[in-house]
Amino acid sequence: MFGLGLAGAAIGTAAAASLIAPSAAQAQTAAKSKLYTIKERGKLIVGTGSTNPPWHFQDASGKLVGMDIDLAKLLAKGLFDDYEKVEFVLQGSDARIPSLVTDKVDIVVQWMTVTPGRAQQVDFTIPYYREGNGLLMLARGGKYKNYEELKAAGSAVTVGGMQNVFLEEWIHKALPQAKVDAFDSPDSAMQALNARRIDASLQDQSAVRWLMQQAPGRFVDSGFGWMPNSYASAVKPGDPTWLNWVNTAYKEAMVGVDFDYFAASYKKWFGIELQIPKVGFPQEFA
Repeated sequence: MFGLGLAGAAIGTAAAASLIAPSAAQAQTAAKSKLYTIKERGKLIVGTGSTNPPWHFQDASGKLVGMDIDLAKLLAKGLFDDYEKVEFVLQGSDARIPSLVTDKVDIVVQWMTVTPGRAQQVDFTIPYYREGNGLLMLARGGKYKNYEELKAAGSAVTVGGMQNVFLEEWIHKALPQAKVDAFDSPDSAMQALNARRIDASLQDQSAVRWLMQQAPGRFVDSGFGWMPNSYASAVKPGDPTWLNWVNTAYKEAMVGVDFDYFAASYKKWFGIELQIPKVGFPQEFA
């Protein structure tokens, strides 16, 4: 019995240690999280761009604005109860992943498309926008009124877009017989559309909505979108505490306490009226 008592004591001690150890490990992991580093620093450092409306660009006064900027400020508000406690690091698209893995920034909020390849290098947050290709047309004076008319016209249609190796492939996914006209910049394509040298301009759907907002009544969406992709923010891998916090902030902006802020940004940049989330059972789990 004495021997069993010693054995029982040893087992009990081991069991107690096993109960304590996870808490200690969790505390150690939490202490290393970027979430707490940011809180101690007193500001959030965000990698983003400055040349792609409506996501991130400088307005007439030189102020950095856009949907990505609004999202970054939302995170700052959640961290510090102050929308302005954020420092923006302006960078090209090719710097998004390097700036994260070298700890130059805390998070990238820069219209970043989620791909399996990138997900091997960064941890993506939940998506905040579903992007895709669209066709911008003239609301008045054009030959065609919508996508159905463009498709029915076959090879009589000319679609323009910024030159890249995939331009013809992308356009022909939607309009297999259309002629393709490549331009050196999005502005050149828009000038051709305004001059009626092309029938439609290939654009990101977010850009379609933005341009329609900027010139009400001049442009119209063809009504067809294709090649969907998701936009999300990205953080350095290996920090579930920080990733979970950002996901919580984003989710509650989409369906919870910060919905009004999120909905106002969608309306401002895309002209989209978001429906108020249903009260009752959380629909995202339905």
